Formats: sequence, structure tokens, C-alpha cells
Amino acid sequence: MNLDPLTSNILVVGAQAVVLLILFFLVNWILHRCLGAIAALPAMRRFAGTMKLLQRKTRLASVIVFLLLVLGLGGANAYLLIRGENLAEYGLEALRGLPRSVWIDLAIALGKVAGLAIVIGVATRLLRYFLDAACKSTKAFDGITANDESIDRFFSATKRMVGHAGWLLLTAFATIAFGLPAAVAQGVLVALKIYLIVALGVLCWRALGALIDSADGLSHRYPISNMVLDYYQQLRHLVPLLRRSLEYVIYVTVASLVALQVQLIAPLAGWGPRLIRIIGIVFLSRVTIELANLLVEEFLIKRARLSPDAKQRRQTMVPLLRSVLKYGIYFCTAVIVLKELGVNPMPVLAGAGIAGLAVGLGAQELINDVLSGFFILFEEYYLVGDFIQASEAEGKVESIELRTTRIRDSAGRLHIVRNGRIGDLINYSKRYTHAVVEVGVAYESDLDRVLQVLETIGKQLHESHPDVLEPTAVKGLQTFGESELTLRTVTKVKPGRHLQAERDLRKMIKETFDREGIEIPYARRVVILQGPEPQVAAGGAAAEPAG
Repeated sequence: MNLDPLTSNILVVGAQAVVLLILFFLVNWILHRCLGAIAALPAMRRFAGTMKLLQRKTRLASVIVFLLLVLGLGGANAYLLIRGENLAEYGLEALRGLPRSVWIDLAIALGKVAGLAIVIGVATRLLRYFLDAACKSTKAFDGITANDESIDRFFSATKRMVGHAGWLLLTAFATIAFGLPAAVAQGVLVALKIYLIVALGVLCWRALGALIDSADGLSHRYPISNMVLDYYQQLRHLVPLLRRSLEYVIYVTVASLVALQVQLIAPLAGWGPRLIRIIGIVFLSRVTIELANLLVEEFLIKRARLSPDAKQRRQTMVPLLRSVLKYGIYFCTAVIVLKELGVNPMPVLAGAGIAGLAVGLGAQELINDVLSGFFILFEEYYLVGDFIQASEAEGKVESIELRTTRIRDSAGRLHIVRNGRIGDLINYSKRYTHAVVEVGVAYESDLDRVLQVLETIGKQLHESHPDVLEPTAVKGLQTFGESELTLRTVTKVKPGRHLQAERDLRKMIKETFDREGIEIPYARRVVILQGPEPQVAAGGAAAEPAG
């Protein structure tokens, strides 16, 4: 049908605008999906704010490019209209000028792209069906449910990767089939490679998570020896560290492979193997520390046949040995990491030694505390579990460190005493201690009978109390008080058990004296009222004395 030039020009401009809008929304959709897939990676969750800002800037850049294309196309159309050209006829003439072979090639390319799109669509559906079936079978394997969530994440990520990779492959094939510039085709291929690398990295991480959860579930389902299970339970807290280490290894590997695809940053890929080795070194150092602690506990305390005193000494030395091993391993790890980073560790260590000397000269109290801690440990002034009195603290020793000693008193308070501040020391836990109880009786009491009763109580205490080593010794009359005679008793008890023995002995003395009629004096108050006797008035009320 014949249209006037104005209408045909308007239709052409409208068609051009529709095509540009379709291309704009298509490019925005692809960018949104790609950035969304990157932002969904576990490692990128901590950069959620940065990713949102990047998405906004990407949308802004696409809008600017779209506006520039609109201005360019509008300028070209205005130029043609100024020359008096009919846009529709000009466009048709340009298309007629194309050789027939171009149209044939275009039709063949469209057919290839359409055929590949159909194949990708069918293959994607089939793969998703098989992946769903595999997910159900894997979750139902051996009735383990602890790994269901990780298995779901793995198969969901696989399905997303299959769909995205298929359409990116179709895009790369279309750029080649339609004969687009080599730079465009190369860019699409690079984007496809980067996406496949990142997606495979995510899949590897999901697969490792599913394997770790499955292995943990199998360890509880199938019977294994108690010793192996005990070791596993003690080292189980390393599983999250293993997850993080493997996650970082995968991230570094993915980043290195991605860097190789971009020529501008390809030299940075050489750092990948170094960083992977550093991650492995740090992880192995932590595992070595935990194994060392486990072996020290197992062979020095649990398996060794020790007397109570020897076991107490080893329990005191084990924390020190653990600290020495831990800091020794950390030191070796730091030296190896410096070598991996290409740094000569010797000047660093020399500088650290000089700095340590300078700090030591200014920290004499710290050195005093550490030296005192060594003397306490090696000369065994007291051990963990001893009942001591040091400075103003009295109680049970909970731990001995190089710089401080922790003492828990009878009120539950924890005293942290610097080793250099421990002066006069009383240790109630060396072989035995004495529970000293002094009891007062009235001057009118028969002392021989009281002493006999106390000796009987001492024998009963020895027979009934497991911490009492010998019957209570009654030392005799200690002091003459204002209203009482003080008798002193001494009971030999196990180390650190004197306070409880004193409480039990006082209780037995009170009960026995009440039963035997022996008086324990206590302060009395006598009130003397002066004046005539009060008279009883009618009704039984006492009358006030006159005057």
C-alpha cells in the first residue's frame, strides 16, 4: 500500500525506536542476571552493598549508552531528511543493494541458531529432570537427613548453571553465526568462560559441603570404635575451619582462572598458587596444634599410670607445654608464610628481636612475672588443685600460667595474682594439713571430763570422715578468757580439706556438748530495774511506779 512520505518516515523512526528498546531491555536483563549470579555467591554476601552499587552504576551506564544511540540514530535520520531522502525508501534501497548470498547466509545462520536453541531447551529440560531425580535419590540414600540442605543447594546450583551456560553458549554461537565483529565474539566467549569457571567453582564448593555433611552423618550412623569416635568428637570443631579453608581455596582458584581470561590482569594469576599454599599452611598449622594438644593430653595424662601427686604435677605442666607448642608452631608458620610471599624472614626476625629487646627493657615487671612463673612451675611451690594462701587470696589453684596464677576462693571469687607479686606463700596441700579448732567451756566445767568427751568426738570424726587421717589430738588448755577456758584441738587431714573438717568438727562438738550438758559460754546481758515494785491495777495492767 502506498503511504505518504511523512507517515512512512514516522513508521520507520518508530520501528527503529522499538528495536533499540528491545536491545536495551535485553542487554539490561543479561547484565542483571550475570551480576545477580555473582552477588549470590557465598563469598560475595559480605559485599552486598558494593554489589548493589555496581548494579545501579551498570544500569546508569546502559541508560547513557542507550541515549547516545538514540541521539546518533536521530542525527542520522535528521541528516537524511535534510537531504530530502525518504527514510523507508532509503532503507529499502540499502537492503536491495545487499548481495543475495548475504540473505542466504543470514537465513542459514537463523536456522542454525534456532536449531541450537531448540536443542539447548530440550537438553536443559532433560538435564533438570535427571538432576531432580538424582537429588531425590541422593537425599534418600541410607536414610541420612543431616545433609539434605547441602544436597538441595548443590543440585539447585547445578540446574541454574546448566540453564545459564546453555543460553550463554547460544549467544556465543549466534555472534559467530551472524558474522559479528571478532571483538564482540571474543568478548562473549570470554564472558562464557568466566561464567563457567565461576559456576564450576560454586558447584565444587556445594559438592564439598554435601560430602562433608554426608561424612559427618555417616560417622554417627555406622558403629566405629570408641577411641576413633572420641578423637573425632575432640577434633570436630575443626570442620568449620576445613569448610572455610576449602572455600577460600576455591575462590582463589576461580579468581586465578578468571584473571587468565583477561589479558590486562593475567599477571595477577601467578599469585593464585602462592595464596593456596598459604591457606593450606595456615590450616595445617591449626590442625597440628589441635593434634599436639590431643596427643599431649592422651599420652601424658590419660594413658600414663601415675600416682595422684605425679598426675597433679603433669596437669600443672601440660598447659605450659601446650602454650610452648602453640607459639612454636605459630612461629614456624609465620616464617613459612613469609617465604611464600617472597619475603626474606631473617631481616624481619632480626628486627623483631631488637624490638623485643627494647620492649623487654621497658617491661621489667613482665619479665619478673615470667621468671617467677618458671620458678613456681619447676620448683613446684604449688600445683593446680592445691589450696594455698598467696597475698590476699586464699583458695584452690585453678591454673598456673607464666605471668599469673588464678585462685578460686571459698566464696567463688576468682583471684588473678601476678607471679611476681606472690611473696609469702602458704600451701595447705603438701602431704597433709591440720584442722585447728578452739572451743571454749565454762570455768565451772570438769576439765578431765571435757577432754575425754573431745577425744571421743575426735575418734568418731576419724571413723566417719574420709578426709581425716588421724583421730583429733586434744592439746589441752590454751588460754584463760574473761568468761571461758579455751581448749585447742588439732586434726590431721588430707591436703586442702582443713576447712570442711573444721566445720564438721565444730558441729559434732556442739551436738555432743548439748547432749552431755557441757556449757559453752556466751555473752549475756543483765538488765537491773531500780525503784519500787510495780502495782497491779484493775484489769491486770501494771501501774507506773510513783516518783
